[in-house]
Amino acid sequence: MKTLVIAEKPDMGRTIARVIEPGAERRQGYLEGRQYIITWAIGHLVGLAEPEYYDEKYRKWRDEDLPILPAVFKLQPNPKTKGQLRIIAELAKRCDRIVNACDAGREGQLIFHLIKEYLGLDHPVDRLWISDLTPETIRRGFAELRSDGEFDALTRAARARSQADWLIGMNASRAFTIRHGTLLSAGRVQTPVLALLYERHKEIEAFRPETYYTVHGRFLAGETAYRGIRIGGRLKDRGEAEAIAATCAGRAGRIAEYDVNEKKEYPYRLYDLTLLQREANARYGFSAKKTLDLAQSLYERHQVITYPRTSSNYVTEESIPYMHRALAMLRELEPYADLAAGADARLVHRGNRAVCNPAKVEDHHAILPTPKKPGGLTPDERRLYDLIVRRFLAHYYPPAVYRVHEIVTEVSDERFRTTVRELLETGWKAVLEADEGAGGGKTGRGKSGADDTEGEEVEEMLAEGGFALDPEAPVRCEGVDVAEKTTKPPRPYTEGTLLKAMETAGRLIEDEELREAMKECGLGTPATRAATIERLKQVGYAVARGRTIRITPKGIAAVELIRGAGVELLTSPEMTGQWERRLNQISRGEASEEPFMEQVRQFAAKIVELVRMQPPLPPGTFAEAGRGARASGKGRMRRASVTGAAAAGRNAGHAAAASEEPDGPSNAGAGSGADAAARAGAGRPPEPAAIAPCPRPGCGGMIIEGRRGYGCTRYREGCRFVIWKESCGRPITAAMAASLAKSGRTRPIVLSAPDGSKRKGRLRLADPATGELAVEYE
Repeated sequence: MKTLVIAEKPDMGRTIARVIEPGAERRQGYLEGRQYIITWAIGHLVGLAEPEYYDEKYRKWRDEDLPILPAVFKLQPNPKTKGQLRIIAELAKRCDRIVNACDAGREGQLIFHLIKEYLGLDHPVDRLWISDLTPETIRRGFAELRSDGEFDALTRAARARSQADWLIGMNASRAFTIRHGTLLSAGRVQTPVLALLYERHKEIEAFRPETYYTVHGRFLAGETAYRGIRIGGRLKDRGEAEAIAATCAGRAGRIAEYDVNEKKEYPYRLYDLTLLQREANARYGFSAKKTLDLAQSLYERHQVITYPRTSSNYVTEESIPYMHRALAMLRELEPYADLAAGADARLVHRGNRAVCNPAKVEDHHAILPTPKKPGGLTPDERRLYDLIVRRFLAHYYPPAVYRVHEIVTEVSDERFRTTVRELLETGWKAVLEADEGAGGGKTGRGKSGADDTEGEEVEEMLAEGGFALDPEAPVRCEGVDVAEKTTKPPRPYTEGTLLKAMETAGRLIEDEELREAMKECGLGTPATRAATIERLKQVGYAVARGRTIRITPKGIAAVELIRGAGVELLTSPEMTGQWERRLNQISRGEASEEPFMEQVRQFAAKIVELVRMQPPLPPGTFAEAGRGARASGKGRMRRASVTGAAAAGRNAGHAAAASEEPDGPSNAGAGSGADAAARAGAGRPPEPAAIAPCPRPGCGGMIIEGRRGYGCTRYREGCRFVIWKESCGRPITAAMAASLAKSGRTRPIVLSAPDGSKRKGRLRLADPATGELAVEYE
């Protein structure tokens, strides 16, 4: 019999097949060769079942049915991909062995083992554990297959994480939603991230600007001119500042202190996913999700970078020869040929701990270019690939060397400080693009180019043509300038700075052991942080405004309600720290998952009890918040569905176990959570007219227009069909939505192509069950 290989996604399966079975025949959902049959999941084919799978009563959200604490968790196939699951089941009957070729990590283990458990597969299982999809790596991986049993502890940790997120998300979301009459989504990772936005909003709101003055002197020592800033506290009075300026201007002075040191600046760390997302956001305005999608395409489709969902900035010793092969490829690839030709391969070696540090590599090493030449990349894929390649090449160059001059000039009893950086050797900074300059890439050090706090002001000069100063030479103050300045509020988060805050959230924890547990993980994982941010937008807690991301009135109310109920732990990184510490212990085989799960059940029950004691919000509270949001340009949903709450995504989905739907009628069954939402929105105008029948097979509902989308009147019965008003990069009108629902496509329209050009095409209803759209170009 043959061996069945199960990859995580179709592109990965096809790539593996080209290597191990180059003559494989292409079939529906798999490829078949002489020895191997290669098939694939499409993400999560199987997930934890929704509450109504345990008991039909859970279909309606009622307080008396909480908490929901399954003794044994049931599994449920993804309705969108049932066909692929059936294919895997049939193929398994023809095979006597299985290779788990899903992503090498905790979630990859979960995806595979949920399929295995649901289908009842009892085959012997081998594990393919690789970090890129180049042919040589795949061949080596299959030559060195490991027993999947070696990863049992990792599988248990993955399952425990998933079940724990379900328990908290389902119970907390239902409890708050039922109590307060509007959909309030809560979860282990999502809610602390929302609290970060809340705290920043409050800091900005409470900020009161203050005016102050700085005094800048212009000096001449011999033939050398330079500037300095007065040392001392900020001056609140302009008259005082101008008096100091008058005292110093035109006077002789002296150099009181002069120190010269050479400093080396080494290349910024290789990219992990979060660092790459932050830099792409700062440079190109890419959202975290867009960067992840581009990186996955470069990895899966083009095979030109290594596995992107990594948390490491280092490589292992085995990666060094691989890096050198990638360098050799770049010597033949424009526009990197000259840079690669000037690279010194001797600088990247096993002893270079800035690159090779096995102790800091867990599942996957840092993101690297592969030895494969890229071709057919979109403009945005090229931009992301360029960031990765330049960061990689930088480590083949020596450090940049500066001569730093620190000067203190004294005039009329006032002291002025000057820092001059004189570039001696460009080193690795030759790799940077021209627009980055000598100080480019600050985010690569873990420093944002837009710091949120103000440090001591300095007068810093970059001397490109050299700087020479005789400390004994007489000094004259040629003039003094007074600058009026205003203190700045903390800056709103961008997705890049929010990712950094998520990554370093453990610093907010006082408990030393918990802080250590979160040091390497933060809030969420590199693979799930983008989904968490998107989730906050989807449920109306946050909104993108330009490059910033802001909390909405609904998000503010959610944080205050959760804290007001006495479950502050849910808004704090502390719980995530506790969980990650225990999950890490489980994954290493140092702890059992049973005590952990029992504690989670107790916490879920405690949340429900505390929320029951909380006074409900007055009717109309969220309607007022919605009007305020619309007034400031933030579109809102009038009402949220509270039925059919689903697990959606890896970390963010289960933890935030309810999804917003467009407006619908207000005739839900008595006692349901939808009733409560309807009561909170009492006094609204009549429901809008139907524009088309719902195309979901067997539904029978009608499509109506909501504030953010066009959804089905039977959403309370579980229909999730919705066409969002912003889809495929353009607004969707009611007429277009009607055409999509009735005929499955729009008339010809002008669309933006991936290369930025305008092309004629149509929007197509790709999935009648959900309303997902696709683009067809003419």
